[in-house]
Amino acid sequence: MLSERVPEANAAGPSTALMRKAYARWAPVYDVVYDKLTEPAARAAVEAAAEHGPRVLEAGVGTGLSLGYYPKGSFVCGVDLSEDMLKRARNKVRRRGLTHVRGLQVMDVCRLGYADNTFDAVVAQFLITLVPDPEAALSEFLRVVRPGGGIVLANHFGQTDGPLARMEEIVAPLCTKIGWSSDFKSTRIEAWARKNGVAFSGVAPTFPGGFFKILRMRKAG
Repeated sequence: MLSERVPEANAAGPSTALMRKAYARWAPVYDVVYDKLTEPAARAAVEAAAEHGPRVLEAGVGTGLSLGYYPKGSFVCGVDLSEDMLKRARNKVRRRGLTHVRGLQVMDVCRLGYADNTFDAVVAQFLITLVPDPEAALSEFLRVVRPGGGIVLANHFGQTDGPLARMEEIVAPLCTKIGWSSDFKSTRIEAWARKNGVAFSGVAPTFPGGFFKILRMRKAG
């Protein structure tokens, strides 16, 4: 049984309310749109998280597309802002017999209801550029990870300079409509890591053509 904290009352503000509505609209078609496109990055992120140990929190688990990728013996908890998404994730768990999934809960990743040092790793896929306060979410990931544990992000991060960076800034509004941010740079994550004494392990490109990237960090232990 995991030790949990009670999140602050009235934690969800207007931004999270709008996100819940958006996710409710996306939930019925999410798997069709994103499954094959995101699978290689999701598998890579799960593999990176599992290297730290069996107890993993998947933040922004959505419809549970990656829950079947974890190795046997894992102890996986998933949280998401959207109950509509989680209903589909729970159906996957039951249908596929994913006994390593120990809990799926509605939760704001900026206010996690878990005790300090609960998990070996936190993995967040295609999430960090969408939350209203990315640094607050990262700080929560850091809090619930044990000393020496890992934080793994799978995401598209914009280029820092050059012609491609300028093009990404132009198309950023369009990307936002489909759930990605082209103007969010990995350097923002690096700056947070330096400020919080977190070891930044690097960014590795993945499918398609390096568009998605796996960013890894380690908590001091």
